[in-house]
Formats: sequence, C-alpha cells, structure tokens
Amino acid sequence: MTTANKSDKDRVIIFDTTLRDGEQCPGATMTFEEKIEIAEMLDDMGVDVIEAGFPITSEGDFQAVSEIARRSKNSVIAGLSRANPKDIDRCAEAVKFAKRGRVHTVIATSPLHMRVKLNMTPEQVIELSVANVTRARNQIDDVEWSAEDATRSEMDYLCRIVEAVIKAGATTVNLPDTVGYTTPEEYTRFMRTIIERVPNSDKAVFSVHCHNDLGMAVANSLAGIAGGARQIECTVNGIGERAGNAALEEVVMAMKVRNDVFPWWNQIDTTQLTRASKMVSAATSFPVQYNKAIVGRNAFAHESGIHQDGVLKDASTYEIMRPEMIGLKKSSLVLGKHSGRHAFVHKLEEMGYKLGANQLEDAFVRMKALADRKKDIYDEDIEALVDQEIAASHDRIKLTSLTVIAGTHGPQRATMKLDVEGQIRIEEAEGNGPVDAVFNCIKALVPHEAKLELYQVHAVTEGTDAQAEVSVRLAHEGRSMTSKASDPDTLVASAKAYLGALNKIVKKHQRDDAPAKAVG
Repeated sequence: MTTANKSDKDRVIIFDTTLRDGEQCPGATMTFEEKIEIAEMLDDMGVDVIEAGFPITSEGDFQAVSEIARRSKNSVIAGLSRANPKDIDRCAEAVKFAKRGRVHTVIATSPLHMRVKLNMTPEQVIELSVANVTRARNQIDDVEWSAEDATRSEMDYLCRIVEAVIKAGATTVNLPDTVGYTTPEEYTRFMRTIIERVPNSDKAVFSVHCHNDLGMAVANSLAGIAGGARQIECTVNGIGERAGNAALEEVVMAMKVRNDVFPWWNQIDTTQLTRASKMVSAATSFPVQYNKAIVGRNAFAHESGIHQDGVLKDASTYEIMRPEMIGLKKSSLVLGKHSGRHAFVHKLEEMGYKLGANQLEDAFVRMKALADRKKDIYDEDIEALVDQEIAASHDRIKLTSLTVIAGTHGPQRATMKLDVEGQIRIEEAEGNGPVDAVFNCIKALVPHEAKLELYQVHAVTEGTDAQAEVSVRLAHEGRSMTSKASDPDTLVASAKAYLGALNKIVKKHQRDDAPAKAVG
C-alpha cells in the first residue's frame, strides 16, 4: 500500500506495553536505565503509544515513567492506574512531562471478576468508572479506559458501561482478552457488535489487548481490528504475564506481508524489529525461542537440502519476507585482533547501537581483549559484549578477578575479588562443583537471602572457543530478577550473570525503598 493510498480509517495505532505488562512476566524486571533505553528505542521505531509503567506501585516505577515522559520525542507516554483516585492522580503526575501523555485506567467488568475480585455490583462498577474517567479528564486530555476480562463480560452490560465512559470523556476504549480465552471469529463479532450498538462509539478509538494462553493473541488482535478496533496493545517478543501478550513484531509484519488480507497500516520502522527484540531480550535476560516467528534465530534459517536449494535459486521459494525487512543481516565474520576502532564503530552503527564515548571506549577495549582469547569475532559476539556492557554500566558490585580449582578430586575451590561500591573484597570458598564454589564466594562477599531459581548455559556462536552465555534468575522477597552474561570462560560468565541479578535486587531496593520513605 503506497502512502498516497493510506487513509486514517485504516491506520492502526501500535500501543507497546513491554515496559508495563511485559515487565510483569516473572523474572523480567528491568532496571531504571534499561527502561529508559528501551523507551527511546520504541520512540525511534515509531511506536504510537508507550505504556511506560504503573506509577502508583513504587517510587521507582513513578520515576521511570516520569523520566520516559520527559525524554519522549514522538510517542504518547501512558501510565496504568487502577480505578481509584490516588492511582489516577499519581499516574497523571507521572505523565504530565510528556509532549503527549495518557492516563490508562482499568477495572474488571466480567461477572466473575466483579463478584470475586472487586466485590462490587455492576452498577457500582459503572459509577466508579465514570468517576475515574472524569477525574482523569480533568487533568489530561487523553484517557484510556479498559474493561478487564471484557471477553467474558455480558454484552448488554458492556455496551452500557462503554457508552457511559465515552460520555465521561474516555478517548480510547480497550476491550481486552485478559485471560486469552476468546477465538478470532468470536473477537471480530464481539468488537463489531459493541461498536455498532454503542451510540457514541464514533467518539473513541477501540483497542485490543490479547493474551496468548491458547496461542491466539496475534490472531485475535488482528481479528479485533477486523471488527473495527484501531489500536493493538502488544509487547516486543510477546513477553508478559503467563503465556505473554501479542507480539509487536508479529502483528506489524502480518499487516506488512499480508496487506491484501489485513488492509491496514502502521508507522513502525520494521528494520528496527530485530534490534528491538535483542535489546528487550538482553534487558530482561529472557532468551527468544529459536523458532519464534519473525525474530527467532531460525526464522530465516534453512536446514533441509530441498529448502536450501530453493532459497539459493530464489529466496521467495521459502521466504515470504526478506531478512532485511526486519533489520536482520547475515551473521558473518566481522572483526579480529587487528581490527581498528573505526571498523568497530562502523560495525556497531550497522547493528543499531548508539553508545556514549565512555561506553564505546570500554566496549572497544573488551572487544580487543576478547579477540586475544578468541580467534574469530562474529556479530553475535559483538551483541553479547555490548549488551553486557550496557547492562553492567551502572552496577554497584563488579567482578575484578576469579580463580577456580576444579577437577575429579573435590571439593572444588574458588577465589574471587569483587569491587563493591569502590571497596575491594576478597574471598575463597569451596563448593560441590566449580559453579557452586563461585556462587558460594559471592554469598560470602555479599551476604543475601536470594534463592537461585534458574541457571542456564548456552554457546553464543559455534566452535570450542565460543563465548558461553549464562542466564541466572534470583528470587528475593517475592520478586524474581534475571541477568545474562557472556565470556569465553563459563565460570566467569556464571559469576557475572549471578552478580548482574544481585545488582538488580540491590538497585530495586535502593530505588523503591529509600525514596518512598522520604515521600512518606
């Protein structure tokens, strides 16, 4: 579809909730700095609305939403609020610095949720919804109202409450499939029925927010658009609670590749999709499954000899989209120990990285050090190196040195030196294996009660000299923090990953607890 043929009625607003619903995925907690970086990437990519967080939940979340609002260039910055005055006011305060801010308020409307969760009558829910939309509109022009568990709500009641909130000033009405229950045909009919039956439906944009419990979040989202909605709420890589949300990259590319069937458009720069996927994966330490649609490692890989032969003759035989459309470049040998700074900078720019002078210098030094230990440096090595540099740039606890004695005759022993907020600490510990010894060293140097939930090791590239990429998830006080680190030495990568998760716990406490006490 050419620009000349595009019409506003066919425009689909992309609402990204990676930083709010996505972060609610267990273990996917992001640091303040990571949220800022991801928000700037989403803004550059053309996302229409960025839901930056849930401001009332903590001082840290409030600060993150406020800072993202200040920095936003093009995107509307939204915050989520429950249906009560304090939430509404806190949310409005957080997004007021944006060029365009939005208060997003949500309340349940299904009989089950109203009875069990809210303990309210349907009439009370309508009254509260109208009151909160009115309160939000008195502070900001852009107000979104969401009916939690909309797809299991009664149609007559839903039509009544939607009409009431639009009359009160809601500019967007979101009708989510909160528990991933509906099917595409049902959702098209559901959305079309409400829009047709609500007298003032033309005064608001209708939105879809689908979860993936039955694997239909993307299909349902597109079905909702077919029913008249014009906003899709989604996340990068489809991360989110339980089975996740509709994946941004999938809904966007479905409209692009099959515009004959999905005749709508959006303003996402699809060449940034691969970089967005890798950035979110690095920040959350959630690996993207290899066979994930659009951005998975195998999405453009061809193992079968018949497939390879066809692709070599004409890529369109098995590829319905070109890798370049999503910003994917063929992995290649890129750098070695004799590569200069200019070549390194050029490669980073080609891969979509924008580093400050200090970060660039640190990354270059680490690349040279890696080249001394590893014969060939690939794109994946550079990504792992730079992502780790960005993630660790604000860490308060850093690994200085590690020596491990391992072998068939235990116990294994580790000696570690840490820089803890500028102070050097040294410890030696034994363990049931080298990894256990390394982690026992960390516990002795930085006493804590966090429990190890996950420990995984992957190779970044092929070959016996490949960097090991280690994922560690720590659980502490009901929250899970995940971190990834890479190094040619698996034990060094293990220590860095564990420390990365521990640093997230420390920063979360310092950002949420100390400022909150000051506020009262």
